[in-house]
Parts: sequence; structure tokens; C-alpha cells
Amino acid sequence: MKLQYIDPFSGGELHLVVHESSFDRLFFYRDRSDKFLTIAWNNGQDQTVTIDGIASTFPSQSVLPLMVNQSFTFEKPDQIVAWQYNRNFYCILDHDKEVSCVGFLFYGSADTMFILLDEEQQRKLNLLLQVFIDEFADQDVIQRDMLQMILKRLIIIVTRLAKKQYLHNEVLTHDKLDILRKFNIMVEHNYRKEHTVQFYADQLNKSPKTLANYFAMYNNKSPLTVIQERIILESKRLLRYTDKSAKEIAYDLGYEDAAYFSNFFKKQTGLSPGDFRKSTLPT
Repeated sequence: MKLQYIDPFSGGELHLVVHESSFDRLFFYRDRSDKFLTIAWNNGQDQTVTIDGIASTFPSQSVLPLMVNQSFTFEKPDQIVAWQYNRNFYCILDHDKEVSCVGFLFYGSADTMFILLDEEQQRKLNLLLQVFIDEFADQDVIQRDMLQMILKRLIIIVTRLAKKQYLHNEVLTHDKLDILRKFNIMVEHNYRKEHTVQFYADQLNKSPKTLANYFAMYNNKSPLTVIQERIILESKRLLRYTDKSAKEIAYDLGYEDAAYFSNFFKKQTGLSPGDFRKSTLPT
């Protein structure tokens, strides 16, 4: 089942996909013009999800938030329930930061989050799913408001669970967590040009050492690692999905010296850009 709401005035879109055998998102191949955030729920058995070429186990009865520029496929898409929406439909930047399109669910962690549901949370999501289905059928003047309200409820439920499962350090207070979230947002917007921790620290009015301490409380990654992993991720996407040369990709990602970029890529991945591209070709 595929349901959708499109606001003709704002271009806001909300899609609900329930147990569709063809569900995927191939951002670089087919879906680049569609800027959808995705909340995917595996309410079947454990399966494999492949995100930007990396396969992971998608546990049974868990929820997976996915960014607008991620390509993903599911081993068993007919077990997936997914909500997809663009920023024109729902994005609160100045209020309700934790449940906005730049909230914890999508920018709280640089790593993929698989958020487990207990029986009570499964019950809540099943009830909410039925409310969504009913509201998609009610095409009246308040349909958008109703769908936005229910979507916010969904995001609140999943965000609460994500925080319980991924935030274990009581020393990491709300204000410190907000700095990490802002750092992740800034990296997403600036990684093509700004590769140093100092740039982001200056923007956040913090020292590089303070940022490093915050990250150590959270997931033991350094801020520099987060920046470098984002650059490598985009490098892999461009090598996998485009025909750009390594030199062109280096320039796109802010490196004037293609040899330096190639050495950096090999140090991070164990392969040269050319060898990585070869490894992604179908056999």
C-alpha cells in the first residue's frame, strides 16, 4: 500500500509505504530530485538493509531514520512500513528542535541508529499507523494539519526511544548534546569546503578540545573523525554512483591536490579511489 499527501501550494509531501515489495530509495540513480527524510520500521523478522553500499542487520521490530541523500535497499521490503516527508511538509527550525527535521533523530548521531521497539511501543506504532491510514482518506481542509500533528507524534515517540537507547552518559547534558547536534548539522552543510575542527569550533564558540571532550562522552569518536567519515562517505557515493574522475571528486570535496586526496582516501579505506570503484562494479 502506498499513500501520499501533496500540498499544491507549498510542495509539501508526506508518503506512507506499507509492505511494498518494490520499496527502496536510490538517491544518486533515480530519486535525487526528491528530498525525503525517511523513518522505516521493520515489523517483520531480522533482515539486511544496504545503505550507500554498506550492508547492516536491520533488527526485527526496530526503527531506522534515514537522511535525504542516502540510498538504501531492503532484503525484505514487504516487511517494511515507512514514512517519508520533505522539509516543505514538516520542518520546524526555531522551535521543537528535538522533533524537527534537524532534531536528534536525524542529526543526533553520525552513526546509523537502529531503535528497538518493545511490545508496548509496537502497540503504539500500530495504533498510530491506523490513524495515519484513516487521515490519508479524509481529504478535507484540515488534512495537512492533522497529518503533521500525527507525524510529530511519531517523531516524538521514536526520538524518546532513541535517546534512551543511545544516550547513556548522564554527564552529557542537554546543552552539550545540542552542541553535538549542531556540529553534525554544520558538518553536513560544510564538509565539502571545511575540513578542520577549528572551523566548526569557532562557529560554535567552543574550543576544539571542548568539542573533543563532548564527543568522548557520547561515542568516543573525535570531531575530526566525524568530518573525515563524512568526506569519505561522499567520496564513496561519487565513486559508486557517478563517472567522475578521482581528480574531479577531489575538487568537489575541497581538495586542490588530487594526489593528497587519493592518499587520504586510501589511508581511510585501504583502497585507492580507482580500486574502490572497481570493487563496486557488478561481476
